[in-house]
Amino acid sequence: MPSRLKLLHLAKGFRGRAKNVFSIARSRVHKALQHAYRGRREKKREMRALWIQRINAGAREHGLTYSQFLPGLSAQNIHLNRKVLSELAMTEPFSFKALADQVKMMKGPPKRASS
Repeated sequence: MPSRLKLLHLAKGFRGRAKNVFSIARSRVHKALQHAYRGRREKKREMRALWIQRINAGAREHGLTYSQFLPGLSAQNIHLNRKVLSELAMTEPFSFKALADQVKMMKGPPKRASS
């Protein structure tokens, strides 16, 4: 298939002359490929942020924050990635509670405010 046809095939679905005029289609396809490249990287960032939000919500249900929970797991030598922890927080609340209890146990009893 000639390169012109390949490029116009990539432009299929574009609006107006961008789908069938080669000179315009070339620039539109080039820009579309740039957006696709950038989007694949942004998707990874967005997923990580979502996982962190889910872990934080699950940890707060058990009286911890994300910044206490994750280092606490590492100190207990429990190495689970954020994707797995977020799935546990959503679908396995009892398993997640067990992890939170491990972190709490390591922290020790809560300190009382002196009056």
